[in-house]
This record gives sequence, structure tokens and C-alpha cells, in this order.
Amino acid sequence: MALASWLLRRSATGGSPPSMSMAAAATGRAYNVFLDHSGADTRHMVARQLHDRLLQLGGGRVRPFLDVVSLRPGDRLVARIDEGISQCRVAVAIFSERYLDSAFCLHELASLVEARKVIVPIFYGVKPSGLVLPPAVVESDALAPGDVERFRAALREARYTVGLTYDPATGDLAELVSAAANAVMKRIEETEIMQ
Repeated sequence: MALASWLLRRSATGGSPPSMSMAAAATGRAYNVFLDHSGADTRHMVARQLHDRLLQLGGGRVRPFLDVVSLRPGDRLVARIDEGISQCRVAVAIFSERYLDSAFCLHELASLVEARKVIVPIFYGVKPSGLVLPPAVVESDALAPGDVERFRAALREARYTVGLTYDPATGDLAELVSAAANAVMKRIEETEIMQ
């Protein structure tokens, strides 16, 4: 948690992330979907499967940002994550049991909400009403001033956004991934029409 807070503070004070055109030109990568998730819970299951399904459905049009795939050795972690957020049109927030314990996940969600991105929530083994900051996060000295309120505001927004629910004990993961990918594709099409 101390490393995460240092990185978050550094990002907050180190200037803004590069613009979309500069970032895409510099890296050769441009993302239109951002996958926000807790790696401890969902990286190898729903997040990776959704990433791969979006690539398959998108036929080259969909470029999802998934940390384990999109980050390369030498990348500045927070800058690359912020770049993925700034470029995306649609985000998927995969709320899971450990999501609320991660300052990175909460920073990503707050940044997505503040940037007014379209967010498709997946409630993976949790209920929307359970999106409340745990006391350990609220009482943490490691967070930058204002982070707790940013995180609370973002979680309030997520609680009242229609999403997909999934019970890992009884649900069909393939159905969840398919439904999520279809929802993202529909939202991408809507954002393209609005431009």
C-alpha cells in the first residue's frame, strides 16, 4: 500500500498525462476500452477473458487496455495507466472482493468517473450496496489529501450505474464475458455515433 500511495502522489504532483495524440504517437498504442480490476481476484479469469473476447469481437476496432497485457518493461506505471484512461471511450470496472482494498483500483475508478467516461460495472461476487470504502483505506496515512473523498464519490457513482452481476459460486463465466463484451461493443458504437 505504501508503494501504491507514493505512486498515486507522484502522479498527482508530477503533471498531467500526455495527450491522446502525443501518447499514441509516442507509444504506437491507442486504447478505446479500459479494464479496471483487482489482479488478485480477476486478472486471469474474467479480465483476461474479456480482453481476449473484445479483441475477437472488435476485428481490430477495439483496443482494450489490460495492465498485464498492455504494460511493458520500462513503462512508467501510473503514467501508462493514466494514458489508457485518457484514451478510452468505455471502461469496465470489475468490482470484486479485494477491489476496495486496492488504491490503484480506486484511483483508476475515480479518474474514470472524473473524466466522465462510460463505465460498465461488473459486480463479481459483490453487491452494488457493498461498494463502501473499508476502514483501513479511510484511515490510511498513505493516501494523498482528498483521495478518500474522490474514492467515495466514484463508488457512489458506480453503485447507481446499471451493471452486470455475477456469483462465482453459481454463475457461468462464459455467459458473463459474452454479456460484458456485448455491452462494451454497444457502448463503443454509441460513442462513435456521438462523435
